[in-house]
Amino acid sequence: MREMTKGANVGLADLSGDAGSVIASLSWSSTAGDGDADVSVLLLDGTGKVRGDADFFYYNNPSAADGSVQLLGKTPTDGGSEDRISLDLTAVPEDVERLVVAASRYGGSRFGELDDLRMTVADRSGEVLLGFSITDASVESAFIFGELYRRGTEWKYRAIGQGYETGLAGLATDFGIDVDDEGENDGDGEEPAAADDRTGTPVAEQPNIEQPPAQPVYAARAAGPAPEVAPAVPRPQTGETVAAVPEAAPAPKRPRARTAKKKVTLPAVATKSLAENDAWRAARLFPASNLKSDKEREVRATSVLLSVMAQVPEFGRRLTAAFGAPAGRMQTFTEVSLPHGETPKRPDGVIRVERAGKLWTALVETKTNGNALKSEQVQNYMDIASRRAYEAVITLSNDVALEGSPLVEVKTDGRRKHKVALWHLSWAEVAHQAQMLIRHEGVGNAAHAWLLQELLHYLQHENSGCHGFQNMGPSWVPVRNGIDEETLSQGDPRAVEVVESWERLIRQVCLRLGGELGQKALPVQRTQRGTTALSRRAAHADRLCEEGRLAAELRVDGSPGTISIVADLRTGKLRTSVEIPVPEGAYPLTSAKRLMRQLAEAPADLHVETLVEGQSGPRGTLERLRPEPGDVLPRDGSRITGFRLSLFKSMGATRGNAETGFIRSVDNAVDRFHSHVIVHLAEAERRTSRRAAAQAPAVPAQDAGVPAPAGA
Repeated sequence: MREMTKGANVGLADLSGDAGSVIASLSWSSTAGDGDADVSVLLLDGTGKVRGDADFFYYNNPSAADGSVQLLGKTPTDGGSEDRISLDLTAVPEDVERLVVAASRYGGSRFGELDDLRMTVADRSGEVLLGFSITDASVESAFIFGELYRRGTEWKYRAIGQGYETGLAGLATDFGIDVDDEGENDGDGEEPAAADDRTGTPVAEQPNIEQPPAQPVYAARAAGPAPEVAPAVPRPQTGETVAAVPEAAPAPKRPRARTAKKKVTLPAVATKSLAENDAWRAARLFPASNLKSDKEREVRATSVLLSVMAQVPEFGRRLTAAFGAPAGRMQTFTEVSLPHGETPKRPDGVIRVERAGKLWTALVETKTNGNALKSEQVQNYMDIASRRAYEAVITLSNDVALEGSPLVEVKTDGRRKHKVALWHLSWAEVAHQAQMLIRHEGVGNAAHAWLLQELLHYLQHENSGCHGFQNMGPSWVPVRNGIDEETLSQGDPRAVEVVESWERLIRQVCLRLGGELGQKALPVQRTQRGTTALSRRAAHADRLCEEGRLAAELRVDGSPGTISIVADLRTGKLRTSVEIPVPEGAYPLTSAKRLMRQLAEAPADLHVETLVEGQSGPRGTLERLRPEPGDVLPRDGSRITGFRLSLFKSMGATRGNAETGFIRSVDNAVDRFHSHVIVHLAEAERRTSRRAAAQAPAVPAQDAGVPAPAGA
């Protein structure tokens, strides 16, 4: 891997013989676990500007029709997250000379609050070619991490590392993007930042550095900062939709660019059935009720998935772009016989993508119904792929992959010139991507939306075997018994296995919740710098042995705080909670009454606990506190810092996903807490913000630092 310094450049062909399609990854971490940012890509022509607003790719415009750019979304890492972008350089239009890769924060957050800011570029096999770390971030709310630019017929990468205090709006406007001005500054109420960014030494002033063809120096607009924008909830530009999709809880406000994308989503509410009674069942394209064996389930699931991928370009591209596949004509096959020694092997499926006369091929190995992948089987497919110069092997099962804990162990022969990438996909992620497309982002036409709906119905059918992670593993019962009997000791490897299963479950909960809401939902990891995934899980396992509790946190866009989940194996209770801070200087009784109004629709058994300077204070159920909000305040007049809201639920005893199962009980607990508590808090917060905006006096242009009109 080539480690880059600020301003340096390198040709991608010098680093890999297969750099026509690359994956750019932007990552960051936070010791508090609450850091987040949004990635964006801009396509620039020879003038250094976008050709139109559609050349700006961000959370609300995630992919190009030609497949040249696709935002693949976030994946959790230890202490932070990684946002990946698929860039098919062979598909970039000829009049585009540069691809700028950037990220932005919102709501007054700055990049100086994050650690380990880094960009990497990997080829389509997954091998990391180069890396660039930003170490001087401070007050910037937007950053250009790097750019890929043409030099003749070659693509090169330049490490930029330039920040903008004016945020995404300032960055986008610099490159010719029209930004909708829909509201006031959504920051912390301070004056807008000065026009000049803290840029360090411009690229043009650095000696012996090759410059891109045009506009080599990035600079903030001298006319002053662009206004911060308060957009609507990030959801697709649906245009000609079949039916409107109801809004989920609002996300933190971000600038929004106008795009001309027109997408189709399915109605959120099904049309009235023409059946005579509830016993009639609608005909399904992919029936699952007659499946009887694991083999039948695997064959049917593979065929259903691969056929829909080939027929719905947005969906097929969404799944394969993450594995380095180019944008192009896709065909899929099942039960293909391939020679391997004396006995041919039959992978469950094959995916082939053709672009410009070149083929990208991946073998697919599928497992359903909780069956585990077999290392020997996957190893055979890796060997076959290497000998036949295929690009990838994709495993698909109910398991969720974890960093530092591979699902199968395979060996690669370093003497072979051709590299084969091994990727894993969970059925939960397949369902998540289908849900995002048909409910929130949209697809090309109504027929494609209907196909995805049929796929989603099949995956969710109880007989399909594609329900995602559904088994806490063989160590679950012994660990629970050991906790009950107080015989479980720290260092027990079974406790580590349970912690890994818990992490997989939490990641699946995030996938499902994010797909239903159309919002980003990620697990939060609060770790110290330098902590590895293995050491973090070992520490969590030791706490499990000592305290008998599994704990996790989720961050969902639009939520007023981080959602905490604690499974107490001693008491058999699940606790979901969120902490709501009290504004500095607010009257305690006023804060308590305001909270009761916000929770008017919340369950009566919601527990409210007062936080007194970091410690627990008075507490009670909402049913008891509604008539007397003052009962939640400390009697000694101690300063309150916030409130902790919690719901309790008995957790299932079995390891599976039956109604009484542990996994199902965690799903239900998170669903109930989000829909009955978080949504009401977010809605109350939105109403308060709208009221405050309506009551705020208008600020004269000259007082706000905007030049007054002529003659004023």
